[in-house]
Amino acid sequence: MAGREVKLPDIGEGVTEGEMVRWLVKVGDLVKADQTVAEVMTDKATVEVPTPVAGTVKELKVKEGDIIPIESTMLVLEVSGTAGSAATVTPAHAQSAHTPLSSAHRRETNNSETKVYPPTAGAHVLATPATRRLAREINVDVNVIAGTGPVGRVTRDDVIKTKTSSKSADAMGGAIVISTTSAGPTEKRVPLRGIRRKIAEQMQMTKRVVPHFTIMDEANVTALVRLRAESKEAAEKYGVKVTYLPFVMKALISSMKEFPMFNASVDDQAGEIVYKKYYNIGFAADTPNGLLVPVIKNADKKTILEISKEIIDLAKKARDGKISLEDMRGATITITNIGSVGGTYATPIINHPEVAIIGMYKLDMKPVYKEGAFVPTQVMNFTVTCDHRLIDGAVAANFLKAFLKRIENVGQLILEMT
Repeated sequence: MAGREVKLPDIGEGVTEGEMVRWLVKVGDLVKADQTVAEVMTDKATVEVPTPVAGTVKELKVKEGDIIPIESTMLVLEVSGTAGSAATVTPAHAQSAHTPLSSAHRRETNNSETKVYPPTAGAHVLATPATRRLAREINVDVNVIAGTGPVGRVTRDDVIKTKTSSKSADAMGGAIVISTTSAGPTEKRVPLRGIRRKIAEQMQMTKRVVPHFTIMDEANVTALVRLRAESKEAAEKYGVKVTYLPFVMKALISSMKEFPMFNASVDDQAGEIVYKKYYNIGFAADTPNGLLVPVIKNADKKTILEISKEIIDLAKKARDGKISLEDMRGATITITNIGSVGGTYATPIINHPEVAIIGMYKLDMKPVYKEGAFVPTQVMNFTVTCDHRLIDGAVAANFLKAFLKRIENVGQLILEMT
C-alpha cells in the first residue's frame, strides 16, 4: 500500500485559496475514483473536489474552516499498486455554498477528539496560530470568545481580556460559562463560515476602500407598468415570465452609454480608470445560502425575452445551489431589487470593483397633482450609490435624471433598445 496525496486543484480565474467548508469523508473510509470528498468555498461558490483514484482515507490534512492555498495537500489515500505521488484533481461542478455542519455537531466532534482543557480551537474560530497558542498557554477556551477583530477574528487582546475578566477556569471545572438562565442558555453561537463569511469580508473591504454616497428619486412608472403587462402576456407564449428588472437593465445600459464612468472601475494598484466596452449587469438574488449576484453577460446585445429567461434560469440555479463561479463573475454594475420584498429606500453597498449600484424599490400607487386634479399614479423609487473617487455628486444626479427619464418614457426606451 502506498500513500497518495490529493491536492486542492487550480480552479482558475485568479483564485489562490479556498475555505474548507465540509469534509464528505473521514479517516478509514473507502472511496471510489472521482468520488467527491470535500466542499471548498472560493469567492461566492463552493467547489466539489473529487479524488482521482480509489483508496482508503489515511489522513485528513486540513480542518473544516481552514483556509488552504491552491495545490496544497488536502488528504492522503492508501492505494494499491501506485507510487506515493501527489494527485492532481479537477474540481467538479461549482455550486453555491451548502449549509455547513451544525455547531452542535462540531462541538460534539471536537469534544470526542480531546479531553484536555482548554479544548482545541474549533474550525470555525478565526484566530492566528499565535493567538490560539496564547489561549492554550493561559488556559482560555478560544471557542467561546466573541472576536473584536475584522470579520469577528479573535485577537490577542480578546484572549487576555477574557482571562482577566473571567473567574478561574480550573475552579469551574475547566469551563468558561456563557450567561444562562434557569430556562437555558441566553445566547446561541454559530460559526461565521462559508458564503456568509465571504459576504462579510467583501462588504467590509468595500466600505473601507470605497467612499460611498447615494442619490434617490421617484419615477412615474405608469407607462412602464402598462408595457410590462402587455409584454407579460406575449412572453407567456414563449414560456417566459417578464418582470420589471429587464426593462430597468435596458434603461440602465442606455444611461451608462451616455455616462461611461458608470461602466468603469478603478485600478488602485495601477492608478488607472478602466472604462469597459461591454455591459455585464449583475442582479442581487436572495437565496437560502445568502445574497448572490448572478451576472447577465453582454446584456446590451440581448432582447427583453432573452434577459428575462436568463434571469429566471440564473436565479433558480442560485436558489438550488447549482450556480457556478463563472455565472457570478465579470459584472460592470449591479442592480439590487429590494422592492420585490418591500422597502421605500435604502443605501446599498457597491460591489467592488464596480463604481455604482442601482437600487429599485417597491411599486406603489399615490395621488399626483396634474392639470388641476389629483391623478392616481403608479410610482417606484430608485437610488444610485456611487464611488466618489470617480463619480461626483452632480454627475450622479444627471445620470439618475437620464435613467429616470427612460424609465418614465418607455417610447424612448424602446427606440434605444432596437
